[in-house]
Amino acid sequence: MDGLDEDMKELCKSKAEEFRLIGYEHVTWEEIWQCVSEKYTKKGIPAIHEVVNDILTLKVTKFMNYLTMSAFKGNPFT
Repeated sequence: MDGLDEDMKELCKSKAEEFRLIGYEHVTWEEIWQCVSEKYTKKGIPAIHEVVNDILTLKVTKFMNYLTMSAFKGNPFT
C-alpha cells in the first residue's frame, strides 16, 4: 500500500462497504485497493483523479474476476 494516503483508504473502505451492502459480506478495503492498483504495477500510480475514478467505478464483476484470477495464480485471498 505504499503511497496510498488516507483519502484513498477511505474511498476503498467506502467501496468495500458498498459491496457488503449488496451481499458480498467479506470484502475488505485492502482487497479493493489490490484489485484497483493491479493495473498500476507496470506504469506506476497515475494522477489522483484517475485513481479515484478507478475506485468509485469498480464493479462487482471486475472485482470477482480479480479474486478468481488471483486464486488461479496462487495468490489466495482471505
